[in-house]
Amino acid sequence: MRIARTVLKALGALLLAIAVALLLWWLVPAATAPIDGPNAIAALERVSLGGAEQTILVRGRDRAKPVLLYVHGGPGFAQLPIAPGYSELLERHFVVVHWDQRGAGASCADTDSAALTQERIVADTIELSEQLARRFGGGKIFLLGHSWGSVVGALAVQQRPDLFYAYVGLGQVVNGRRNEELSYRFVVEEAERREDEEALAELGRIHPPYPTPKELGVQRRWLAAYRGSIYATDRAREALPAALFGREYTLATRLRFFSCFQRSLERLWAGLDGFDAIAQIPRLDVPVFLFTGRHDWNTPWPLIEEWGAALAAPQVELVWFEEAGHVPPIEAPEEFQRRLIEKLTPLAPR
Repeated sequence: MRIARTVLKALGALLLAIAVALLLWWLVPAATAPIDGPNAIAALERVSLGGAEQTILVRGRDRAKPVLLYVHGGPGFAQLPIAPGYSELLERHFVVVHWDQRGAGASCADTDSAALTQERIVADTIELSEQLARRFGGGKIFLLGHSWGSVVGALAVQQRPDLFYAYVGLGQVVNGRRNEELSYRFVVEEAERREDEEALAELGRIHPPYPTPKELGVQRRWLAAYRGSIYATDRAREALPAALFGREYTLATRLRFFSCFQRSLERLWAGLDGFDAIAQIPRLDVPVFLFTGRHDWNTPWPLIEEWGAALAAPQVELVWFEEAGHVPPIEAPEEFQRRLIEKLTPLAPR
């Protein structure tokens, strides 16, 4: 009996300690690591876009440098806590701005579901770009769109080329329907090659276009297992501590992250499925760089090659990452930053 009481007391003390730790974590406000220097900036800020308060992370060693705006993917897969991990070199050459889109991450709370449309988020992108161009004095900015963000970004650049020095499509979505067909074919062929009966059974019960996110999730699970999404898995794991504990998110933001992601996916997937860059965006009036992982079957690289060959623009260049899949920023962070610096800095005013 004495041993039981001792165990219960120890368990109670442990539970109390956990409760106190969670309470303290709940009370800790979001922040970002400072950057030394008289003209540096490192801040989490709230901005009003389309009448909705949204969160941006702004980091750079010199406010006079050009702005690089990163438009995240998903839809709804915000990433402020991991962003500094692939921005350190960029911050020496740009004012790097990461933005949680309405309905995602730190911009999720109190979002009207009816406002979660592709058109509204494109308009938010343009409005944010206008604000950044005015604020930092260059008149224009660089825009990088990743995955879903490449749909938003390319449409924003098409509508307002006067705002942008150049566009970077990272894991560019080219054709939503064909995208899913090629990605599905990849996992089926890989399952056949591996004689993976479990995968073949699950994949045999679904087929694009997927009627619900659940079916999409089945395909994406096998895509991840076969490294068709993230190829350099060891490097990607290095971002996990920041994703879980990075100061840029509060505990409250983390707790609602996946429900916000799910809602964004449900609201925005139809627009992504119907997107066709070759038909809708035959021309962009700024230089275009398509940053592409050689092992990317999330946004299959053959489609990106196809749009790159068809697109009319002052400059179109495919930039390959030979040891990466869909997320070069976390699979090859040094190379990703170096290639951005190499391609973009010559296009900014000196």
